[in-house]
Formats: sequence, structure tokens, C-alpha cells
Amino acid sequence: MHATHTPTIDGISEDILRRFDVSGPRYTSYPTADRFVEAYTADHYKQALAQRRQSGLVGGAAPLSVYVHIPFCESVCYYCACNKVITKHHERAAEYLQALRHEMDLTSAHLGGNEPVSQLHLGGGSPTFLSDEELTSLMADLRAHFRLLPSAEVSIEVDPRTVDAGRLRHLRDLGFNRLSFGVQDFDPDVQKAVHRVQSEEMVEALMVAARELGFASTNVDLIYGLPQQTRASFARTVARVAQLRPDRIALYAYAHLPQRFKPQRRIDAALLPQGADKLGMLASALSGFLGHGYSYIGMDHFALPDDPLAIAKRQGRLHRNFQGYSTQPDCDLIGLGVSAIGRVGASYVQHAKTLPEYYDALRHGQLPVARGLSLNRDDLVRRAMIMALMCQGRVEYESIELAHLIEIPSYFASELETLKPMADMGLIDIEPRAIQVTAQGWYFVRGIAMVFDRYLQADRNRERFSRVI
Repeated sequence: MHATHTPTIDGISEDILRRFDVSGPRYTSYPTADRFVEAYTADHYKQALAQRRQSGLVGGAAPLSVYVHIPFCESVCYYCACNKVITKHHERAAEYLQALRHEMDLTSAHLGGNEPVSQLHLGGGSPTFLSDEELTSLMADLRAHFRLLPSAEVSIEVDPRTVDAGRLRHLRDLGFNRLSFGVQDFDPDVQKAVHRVQSEEMVEALMVAARELGFASTNVDLIYGLPQQTRASFARTVARVAQLRPDRIALYAYAHLPQRFKPQRRIDAALLPQGADKLGMLASALSGFLGHGYSYIGMDHFALPDDPLAIAKRQGRLHRNFQGYSTQPDCDLIGLGVSAIGRVGASYVQHAKTLPEYYDALRHGQLPVARGLSLNRDDLVRRAMIMALMCQGRVEYESIELAHLIEIPSYFASELETLKPMADMGLIDIEPRAIQVTAQGWYFVRGIAMVFDRYLQADRNRERFSRVI
């Protein structure tokens, strides 16, 4: 077992910062979702589901991960890049839940029904836009179509402005055992600038209630690089969050892409912190959370040392999927709902991105597939390389060579040559039969992984992604 490297800001030169002040994927998948094609249809998805069903008949089906997208929000957060529907008309949820039920019927029919599920996540949008009764109905539908294992992680994203202790109790009664609170920043000026005002006291009360109710894990989402943020103001948010002691913290870099995401046009770009300040925020967050006893999981995650995520990192069992870092084995993911992304076997699939398109497909008895991708051999090899870097910070040649029947030094000769300057910078160590990300290299692990991204190297138009730093 190789020692886990702790990131440090010391010694990072301006030259390195300039080199990596570029846009790049977060690699929750490879190939990334922007490479999906419309030539992948509902028929391809049906075939993938059927193949899973057949393989399950032979050796028993491995547990699924299930993601349900709830797109509704009452108000818009200006930074948001999620697929969402802004509305105060809560009655719109009824039609959506009926459509979800129909989609579950179709999906279950192709899978064979009663599929075991080890991970269920409700995201959005704001899943807590739904009423208690609607959440009860949705969970009943999910349990009718899938078999939630007793040990399953059952999580939901929570907008603190939409819940109180009573609603958290109801979520616990429904079987949810993990909560993710969208905080982003505690500074009032930042909250006003992004149109998401919520007090520290509100979040603290919900954290206390979650512990008292016996939730196994709480997560807090933070974003650095927002308008009006400074190193000092964000350091205060980091310190306050550390005091609240969530089990996990997700720390994301804000990606300002107003040409793609209309709400972001309300943000004054002149108020956004730039590269050096953003790196300073990341560095202070790293030192702040590590100083408060958190383990650094990877690019955007922290966890308390006894959290399963931290244990998985230490034991080399970390994985990465469309929800970020995960303890779940590399398993199939069924996405349900508008714009949801799934993975079955060697294929990715994404649903229709608008409600009219989503509803229309289901009315015609079709799975609402908009696009997807069937991975070829090269995709699978490169995915193994990229995920090893992103999750373990280390690529052991032998295991990948045996799994894919290649020789890495010859297969990736040009990529290994490209990595040499990064080794000279001290970001990686190129060993005779392995690649190791160094302590400083963790800041730039996305940039390191990008070297193995064949699609990205062929397409220099990267501005659709967030910045590496």
C-alpha cells in the first residue's frame, strides 16, 4: 500500500499556475458527457438493459446504483448549471411523478424487476421541492420497482430553505440515511450576489437535527470562485463549516459559463475572483479542513477519518461516478427523470433535457433517451487510466495491462512523453511500472488526467468545462 499524499501549497510556481489555468473535465465519467451522441437511441439502451438482465441470470446481478432527478426549484441560484425548472407551482410535481412511475415501469420491464440497489440518490433541482406526501409516494414507487438492500446508501440533496427538523424526521422515516446540504458560502454578500440567502443558524439547526435523528452521514456542498468572495471571507466559511462537523464536504470550483447557462448571465464577471485568488481559496480550504481533522479524499471531497469515504481512500477502494467520489464498487447506474445520466455495461445514456420531450417519449411508451455512447476498447482502457489517477492518484501498469491486454509503455508512448514536463514540475513521479501523483500534483490532477483523454486532445475547444484551478 502506498502512502496517501497530503496536498500542500508550498512551492507551486507562477509558471505552473499559468500552465494549468485552463478548462478541463471533472471526470465523473470517461468519455465525458459532452461526447455522447444522438445516434445512441432508446433501442441501444434497451439492448444494454437486456444484456445486464442476461448476465444476471448466469452469475447473479451486481447491485445497482439509482439516481432520480427532481428538476424543480422555487427560485433560481445564479451560479447553477444544473438542469432545473424554476416554478412556485408545486402542483407541477404531480405530472412529473406520474411520468417517473411510467419510466420505472418501462425500465423494470427490460431489467426483469426486483433488481438489488446498493445506492439511491435523489438530486436536482431541489428534491425537497416535493411535499412530504409526494416524497412518500416516490419512495413507495422506487421500492415497488427495485429492491433496496438493507445496507443501501439512500441519500437526498436538501435545500436548507425548504426543510425543518420535522421534514428531516419524515425523510428519516422514509429510509433516507444520508443528507447533502447545499450551503455554497455563508458570507451574506456572496449569498446576495448569487441569489441564495440562508443563515448559518438555519444550517446549524438542521445539522443538529440530522444527528439527533440518526442520519448516518451529512454532507455540505461549498463553491469557491463565486462573486464577492475573497480569500478572507471564504476562509471564514471554511472555519464555520468545519465547526459544524459534517461527515463529508464537497468543495467545487465555480465554472462561469454564461453562454451555456442563462442564470449565470446575472452574475457580474468583474466580481469574480481570478486564478491566483481561487487557488488561494482552495489552498486555505485544504489547510483549514485538514487542520480540523478531515481527510482529503481527492479533487473536490473531504471526509472525517472514520467516514466510509476516507476508509475507502486509505484502502485503495475509492470510485468515481456521476455523483463524484463514492465507496460503491464500479457498478451500473440507472438514471431516472429528465436529463438523468446512467451507465449500463459499456455504455452511457442520457435522457431528454426538457420536460415536454421527456413526457412525449413516455406517452409513446418509449424510454426517454436523448443520446448516449457505446464505449469502444480504447475508451475502456483510457477510462481505467483516468479513474486510477482521479481516485487513487496512482496508476499501476500491471493490473490495467492484464485487464485490457495492452502494454502501457507502447500504447501510451506519446502520453507518457507529454507527462515528462509534469514530472519535472514535481506534479507526478513516473516510476518504471507506475505513475504516482505527488502532494502538489493533487491540485492539478484533472490536468494530469486530461493527457489521457483522446477526445480532448483532438478537440482544443475546452471552454465548455470549468477551470482546472
